[in-house]
Amino acid sequence: MNIQKLLHNITPTNFDFVVQGLCLNSQQVQDGDVFVALQGTTGHGTDYIEQAIDKGCVCILIDSKDIECGVPTIRIDDLSTHLVALAQQMYVDALKVDVIGITGTNGKTSVACFISQLLAHLDIKNGLIGTLGISHSNQHSEQTTPDILTLYRTLDGYRKDGIKTAVLEVSSHGIDQDRIAGLRITHAVFTNLTQDHLDYHQDLKTYQQTKARLFSLASVQFAILNRDDTHYADFLVAAKGKEIIDFGLDDFDDIRPTEQGFLVTLQHHIFEVPFLAKFNLLNVLSAFNTLKTFGFKPEKIIPLLHKLKPPLGRMQKIDNHLIWIDYAHTPDAIENAICTLQQHYPTHDIRVVFGCGGNRDQDKRAKMGKIASKHANTLILTNDNPRNEDPQAIINDILDGIDDSYEVDITLDRQLAIETAVITLGDNECLLIAGKGHETTQIFRDKTIESNDKDIVLAAIIEGIRLKKLKNQQ
Repeated sequence: MNIQKLLHNITPTNFDFVVQGLCLNSQQVQDGDVFVALQGTTGHGTDYIEQAIDKGCVCILIDSKDIECGVPTIRIDDLSTHLVALAQQMYVDALKVDVIGITGTNGKTSVACFISQLLAHLDIKNGLIGTLGISHSNQHSEQTTPDILTLYRTLDGYRKDGIKTAVLEVSSHGIDQDRIAGLRITHAVFTNLTQDHLDYHQDLKTYQQTKARLFSLASVQFAILNRDDTHYADFLVAAKGKEIIDFGLDDFDDIRPTEQGFLVTLQHHIFEVPFLAKFNLLNVLSAFNTLKTFGFKPEKIIPLLHKLKPPLGRMQKIDNHLIWIDYAHTPDAIENAICTLQQHYPTHDIRVVFGCGGNRDQDKRAKMGKIASKHANTLILTNDNPRNEDPQAIINDILDGIDDSYEVDITLDRQLAIETAVITLGDNECLLIAGKGHETTQIFRDKTIESNDKDIVLAAIIEGIRLKKLKNQQ
């Protein structure tokens, strides 16, 4: 697209050249892109102009200042207010994709994956965008909900590749920062709402109101709501005028826990849901009810539910071992994860390894400590992305919620903490490793290191077997 056509109705320019795309992240600039340099939370886009140029950008759009560099620069005051117009002008096919938006504190990733899997089983090609990445695309994002230009570029590419439906995890940050502005979101799905991100939103009410904005969008036709959640009524109000489809555990005629999940009866169909935790039953119902809005009959969808596979790091069981890896990083999530193991393995003790992230909601730390010590038999506290905070200070915040009489092991080195927990795990114990799930790095103030909980567990299992053999030989 010619730069003059791109900036039509935004600002006049005498430059005359073709641009291939728009990018907010200098690391993701491609040849022929325009780099949009905005003020961020920790710096300005101008700090990364040289990197953008090295990667092939042909022009810089900059907010409220004039600079000189190796490529043409165009100043646009209040540039951030023009992002939607720029995206829609550049990526005209993005609005031809129907988007299913899933929001909530917990369960977004699972529900998004389940919906995407069911659509695929029913021969509806779709794209999945969220915490685990962006499918069917060369676009990348470290955010649950990518920035607005990445989203539009992804959806535009989807439509050109014949993908007409996208499944999108919608975070509260994504809503508040207008990353989803102008998109054709036809379905809004609510999983649940508990405490999280209060470092950003300050209080639960503001957090809830931000989430609810998704359901009032003019493009939304269907609102799929969890009526078992205490905030159901708030989202029902937000979705006024939409077609409401709600769900709850009492939709099942019968629920019986098994070691692998649940044997359930739904609309006269008996089948096993291959996931632990009742919240996963709600996640399955969420996906099931979303698929019904596409016109599929229940008898067409229900036989597919037992084929669903869990996303990485969501109550992910290590084969042949009573060890689970879960992304639980909120008070509600860690309580659900521990109580789930107690329900399915009532004769076993529960051991938990977890920590809390730095530069994030500090108020939840003591709450997580209190909940974990209430339900788990043993705890090992460790690092979970301390970022710019002192790791021991984070642990101390968690300890504030734990009674002094409760014995806690503290091992800041997460790899060592997991290895110790795995190697010393008793035959009558279940181990939950919580907080990082699918993540593959550990972020410190001065460095980021590779760290994958599953890989650590598997290596520790092998080491445990070796040590056991060595002991037997002695």
